[in-house]
Amino acid sequence: MASEQLQAVNELLDSLDLGGLTLAERRAFMAAAGGPPPAGTMIDPVDAGGVPAEWVTAAGVTGERVVLFFHGGAYHLGSPATLRRLLALVSGAAQARVLSAGYRLAPEHPFPAAVHDALAAYRWLLARGPAARQIAIAGNSSGGGLALAALVALRDAGEPMPAAAVVISPWTDMEMTGESRRTRAAADRMITPDGMEEAARWCLAGQDPRHPYASPVLADLRGLPPILIHVGDVEILLDDSTRLAARARAARVEVTLEVWDDMPHCWHTFAWLLPEADQAIERIGRWLRERIPAR
Repeated sequence: MASEQLQAVNELLDSLDLGGLTLAERRAFMAAAGGPPPAGTMIDPVDAGGVPAEWVTAAGVTGERVVLFFHGGAYHLGSPATLRRLLALVSGAAQARVLSAGYRLAPEHPFPAAVHDALAAYRWLLARGPAARQIAIAGNSSGGGLALAALVALRDAGEPMPAAAVVISPWTDMEMTGESRRTRAAADRMITPDGMEEAARWCLAGQDPRHPYASPVLADLRGLPPILIHVGDVEILLDDSTRLAARARAARVEVTLEVWDDMPHCWHTFAWLLPEADQAIERIGRWLRERIPAR
């Protein structure tokens, strides 16, 4: 059974309406929505191979475990600053430094600009010293899709693969063919089919939505590292996760799919309010600690 606090989260989501805002207004809203990180968190801006990024490290975290994280925002919203609180909590739970990468956004920079930036940030990270076996790639929403696209692109290029991947409510199908797009439309308080279609048009700018880096659910997933997938069962993107998990298993990839009852899109971002968010972040941290050596 979901916590009592979920009602407050749902009421908050019901009060939001970004549909009538301009792109600039939506970006301003997202920038203001990010909560401050816990006291003691270290935020260090860096240029990660031409990609603006920042290190987010929780108080007391040491060692060489690293998470490369890509924010959500349907490829046209968001920045590293919007997720500082979430990433600080992930840093503490995983006992890892988190490198939050600010990839270029559509429509100014359509596909595959974000994929190129993701690869540049990963290559910069490897050049700085941590071995691939000490790195995880992660992301939420479109950032989850980008994390998966980056894994496929790295595999295709024959480059060292990270040890693991974590994706939260990932957008993996820009063609939007999943059945949950219809069956969860009335239940999803955060995402609408029309909004996703608009975002896909901006991101793709006329390019093929079936390209494996745009829609990693359609990619050959052989050779990818272990993947943890979190998704809520009321999301229109539910099938983006369930179908990805099925294809990953068929490709002999170790995949852990967790479908959380009643949880909205990227509920982890409500860690300040929702107990299930705290539980999910702790689950991610434990899963990463089990798969990546501390030294």
